[in-house]
Amino acid sequence: LFVVSLTRYCTMLISHRRHASTYLILVALSSLTASFFVNALSSITSVVDSYAVPNLGSKVAIVTGASRGIGKGIALELGRAGMTVYVASRSSRSTGFLSTERDLGEDNRDCTVERTADEINDMAGDGRAIPIPMDISNDDEIAALVEKVKEECGRLDAVVCSAFNTPPDLNDASFRDDFWKQGAPMWDACHGVGLRGSYMTCCESVPLMIDTAKSKGGTRPLIAIISSFGGKSYTFNVAYGVGKAAADRLASDMALQLSKHNIDTISLYPGVVRTEGNVEMDKRGEWSAASGGLDLSMGESPQFTGRAVASLLAESALTEERSGDVVVVAELAKELGFTDIDGRMPPSIRNLKFILPNFVFPQIEKESGTSLPGWITDNVPDYLLPWSIFSSGPPPTSD
Repeated sequence: LFVVSLTRYCTMLISHRRHASTYLILVALSSLTASFFVNALSSITSVVDSYAVPNLGSKVAIVTGASRGIGKGIALELGRAGMTVYVASRSSRSTGFLSTERDLGEDNRDCTVERTADEINDMAGDGRAIPIPMDISNDDEIAALVEKVKEECGRLDAVVCSAFNTPPDLNDASFRDDFWKQGAPMWDACHGVGLRGSYMTCCESVPLMIDTAKSKGGTRPLIAIISSFGGKSYTFNVAYGVGKAAADRLASDMALQLSKHNIDTISLYPGVVRTEGNVEMDKRGEWSAASGGLDLSMGESPQFTGRAVASLLAESALTEERSGDVVVVAELAKELGFTDIDGRMPPSIRNLKFILPNFVFPQIEKESGTSLPGWITDNVPDYLLPWSIFSSGPPPTSD
């Protein structure tokens, strides 16, 4: 009924010659939904915070980029699950270095490895954190970190590569500018720490992970590369997308060589995340221009990705099955039944529940000057666009 009514409504608007191309986008999405609508209805469930913290007490992890953002969210949840977590990042009280690439607001002046470690060590339970001030672009410092883990723990069960250098012009629309206007600075920012740093972290970590898999019966160490939907579909700019696609390929190709050693790799896709920097941008009124109009209130917490990593580490059969694949945090949450820390289950970016409210509905309302009726906006089906369609081009924008 939703699809039929929606199609009729759009047809009416088109018949009045109101921006027909825009409404055809909505009709196409509605028609696509129709053939799968029965399955979509069967998948709709009530939201219940059913996340059970797994017991990962004997395991050891390295998390890079863990002083803030997604990396910190992952470190917190692994610590909550009882792991020993080596919290690695440049920002540190001991060195006096604090990243100034983004204004995180007055409440986040102490985004350091020590603060993350303190939050883990203050939790109830057996989780333990060791702060590691380091620069992931320095190969010697990566090697020293892994050697420290080997000496102190003798094992390494998880490596999470979340370090990423903040690109230039992130706070305004020029972040989405033409590549020939952005040049080398954007390329180097997106590929240096985020890609090369991940590769070198894996190079140094894998020998210890191989030893762990051999000596700890039944253990399958996991490498998680934090990527994004930019690896599948045009997002923000050329350099960003190329870097994320390369991160996906890194996970995929490593899986081929590591399978014989019982080590799994995944490329993990968070959605729109309410990091400290993004929330502060939203407060300053800069978020809409930089993101292309995304609704940050629909976003995920950094800990949501942490829950995904902890859940994967508790499911070795699942990581073996998915090794080398892209794993979407929101889709894994729905599959395994865990929610975000606020009890919500945020939609995947390729879900119509995300695409229509963020891209299609605002464009229609802007061009028509008319608000869409509630029977459309309140009844969007819970349906994932196939990757083949999602990856076919950028979503519509209001630019």
